[in-house]
Amino acid sequence: MNAVRLGWTRGLIELRQSFTNAADLVSHFLWPVMMLVVLWFLRDRDFGSSGFVLGTLALPSILGMNAAMGMVSMSQQLTADREDGTLLRAKATPHGMRAYLIGKIVSVSGGLLADLAILLIPGMLLIGGLAAGDAGSWLTLLWVLLLGMVATLPIGAILGSVFTSARSQGLIQLPVLGMIGISGIFYPITSLPDWLQWIAQVFPVYWLGLGMRSALLPDGAAAIEIGDSWRHWETVGVLGAWAVAGLIVAPIVLRRMARRESGSSVAARREKALQRVG
Repeated sequence: MNAVRLGWTRGLIELRQSFTNAADLVSHFLWPVMMLVVLWFLRDRDFGSSGFVLGTLALPSILGMNAAMGMVSMSQQLTADREDGTLLRAKATPHGMRAYLIGKIVSVSGGLLADLAILLIPGMLLIGGLAAGDAGSWLTLLWVLLLGMVATLPIGAILGSVFTSARSQGLIQLPVLGMIGISGIFYPITSLPDWLQWIAQVFPVYWLGLGMRSALLPDGAAAIEIGDSWRHWETVGVLGAWAVAGLIVAPIVLRRMARRESGSSVAARREKALQRVG
């Protein structure tokens, strides 16, 4: 309980700092604003003869994509903390690693929720045709979001443990962008070849987008989905499987990574970083 309390406090402090720092504020607003610009250009473009516009279909999908991107934020922050010695200092304190991980979950989740609100509130004013007027829609959005974060944040912790420097995080970006491209975020997945549809359904990005669409779109929009259905049970199954796998593997990988951390390893990484700058 002491670790939980310390982690919660640490996470709130980091979250508050992210909204009082100019660079972090830019990162909070830049991506949602870019997505709102994309939605503006899609607001009047129809998707075939479905009767729906691409902007209406894309808004909830982008919310799901942003929720999945929490794993990238988790990975980047964990790697940065390894490089500057923050993780080593946490390791040296009683229950420090538990408190550190809890704090990171709190700060990343809080920042993610804020980013989603920055996108959703003006997006609902910009885009019409959404079915967000009843409690059931918001309840669906809530459970999809919570399950999605449990499914993706441990993946981010694993990736942050594997990559040893912030510079190597660039290796993550291309596969993530590839997943987004085939997951039906900006255009319905049923317009893609069948083999790409099967690949997309392996990863959580597609299911987060589908879950968000089921929450915010009218029932008739399910006709353009695979199987003409929102497939809630399949969404629970796939996201749940990723969550269980991540929660099992992440603590093991984090413990092994923490055991390898030492003052000499931090100093070596800092020396390499200085050489790159030089």
